[in-house]
Amino acid sequence: MLSTLSRLRELIWQDWIWFPPGLGWADLQDHDGKVYPKMGDLWFTLPVALCFLLIRQVFERTVGTPMAGLLGVKDKHRVSATPNPALEAYFCRTSKHPEPSCIESLSKTSGYSVRQVQRWFRRRRNQDRPSKVKKFQEASWRFTFYLIAFFAGLWALIDVSIFTGVVMRSNASFSSLQPLLPSQYWYYMLELGFYVSLVLSVATDVKRKDFKEQIVHHVATILLISFSWLVNYIRAGTLIMLVHDTSDSLMESAKIFNYAGWRRTCNFFFTMFAAVFIVTRLVILPFWIIHTTWVYPLTLYPAFPGFYFFNGLLIVLQCLHVFWAILILRMVVKFLPGNHIVADERSDHEESETEDEDAEHSRKEVSKNGHAQNGHTPLNNNHGKME
Repeated sequence: MLSTLSRLRELIWQDWIWFPPGLGWADLQDHDGKVYPKMGDLWFTLPVALCFLLIRQVFERTVGTPMAGLLGVKDKHRVSATPNPALEAYFCRTSKHPEPSCIESLSKTSGYSVRQVQRWFRRRRNQDRPSKVKKFQEASWRFTFYLIAFFAGLWALIDVSIFTGVVMRSNASFSSLQPLLPSQYWYYMLELGFYVSLVLSVATDVKRKDFKEQIVHHVATILLISFSWLVNYIRAGTLIMLVHDTSDSLMESAKIFNYAGWRRTCNFFFTMFAAVFIVTRLVILPFWIIHTTWVYPLTLYPAFPGFYFFNGLLIVLQCLHVFWAILILRMVVKFLPGNHIVADERSDHEESETEDEDAEHSRKEVSKNGHAQNGHTPLNNNHGKME
């Protein structure tokens, strides 16, 4: 058994898997005062992630909550659903949004009227939705980190040779011979630790409609950062992280002002975010950085497994960027004509006390008339706000 694991380990860490021809793990040994990334350094990100979780709790209580109060962010009063074992079992095991036919059945088993069952499910769904103050706390925490990370990335790129080496010479992005700078070390540890903390806190964070895409993004980012660290693609990795951090703080600031009810300020920051997002993630990343790591290297040496793995992760991130860009453009189109507040396509809004009654009234009208106008049910023009 041990011999099998030993042979498997030797196979996995073969130079030809991780490096282009002529390079290998021996080239990453410290020498002549030059320091290179080490695999053991990645373990340091675990205590960093735990520190981030602790700092976040302290930040949200000592900074986020008072700031929410200063900006007038308040939670709406929520009426809790009356305990009902039959409805609770259906809610947890079957669906949070029962079909009309199921509502009638649930009405018989629970002893409630149809209207009471609808109201119970609406209140129960609202109980699971995060409060506005919680969402404000999360947005303020992420805004703070992304803003600091952006300037940390600039600090890591002070060395002009990093810009000229990675951006102008694509073979430099795969060069394992460049020594590690202290600024790059801490930038990597902070970024990787932060994304690990996001994965660890995923159960308590605000869940949105793109929850699955967010998980894929976090995992792909962690793998990309870790892989680029292991094989010393530090300069390319630093630029990739900086490109992502550039727009994230703008998005979180738009959320902050949205929760505070500052409509015009929210729209301003969201417009800036949309523009920066499209430029950095749909132009600079694919046509500048991915081109640097994918196209030109093939003119220097044949492809190898690490080459496909690294660029494959970039393609996964790029597909997610296209997906989010579509949502962003839909949001921009919605608020521009009427200058309304931005509606976050990824979030569902808290249901009001009259929504079920309005929906029931619409169904009765349709049933009474025999059909809806033009073959369609009446449109609900209420839009949810950015959550």
